[in-house]
Amino acid sequence: MRLTEPRVAPLADSELDGEARALIDGMRDLGGEAANIFRTLARHPKLLKRWLVFGNHILAKSTLDPREREIAILRVGYRCRSIYEWTQHVRIGRQTGLSDAEIARIGAGPDAAGWSEFDAAILRATDELHDDAMIGDATWKQLSERYSTEQIMDLIFTVGQYHTVSMALNSLGVQTEHGDAPFPDGAGS
Repeated sequence: MRLTEPRVAPLADSELDGEARALIDGMRDLGGEAANIFRTLARHPKLLKRWLVFGNHILAKSTLDPREREIAILRVGYRCRSIYEWTQHVRIGRQTGLSDAEIARIGAGPDAAGWSEFDAAILRATDELHDDAMIGDATWKQLSERYSTEQIMDLIFTVGQYHTVSMALNSLGVQTEHGDAPFPDGAGS
């Protein structure tokens, strides 16, 4: 189910108070606009302020390779059916080197033809965290062959962060700013 109207409307500039305005001003993109996710969460400035610290680590300071991080984030957005998350991270994924073919294949999951063994392990770990709230032993072993403990922890927290964000986006009805990037067709769940 997708909400086509916000349940919680994003704040307009005229509605921003001091704390919310300071947070939003820090989130404006190059075009001078702040994304709807930030404008919506600004209705709870204390939550937004604290969430931004964690989100900044996940998106900008994580030990994960950005391309690999985006594989996990896109899989979470797909599995949670979060069109906002999917749309935002299709753009970011392309910036990190994901091809359109790889982005389309994310919906098909870890067993789809074309993934490297390690990319498939990232997708599998994401699915296991989504479905079981735990990475299974075989997937952990695969990840451990290349990832440090810190990187595995960052992967777990990345999946958890974007699972939470997807739930918020879906429940609040946050709408995309620049049109939707459709989910891949015929892909598994």
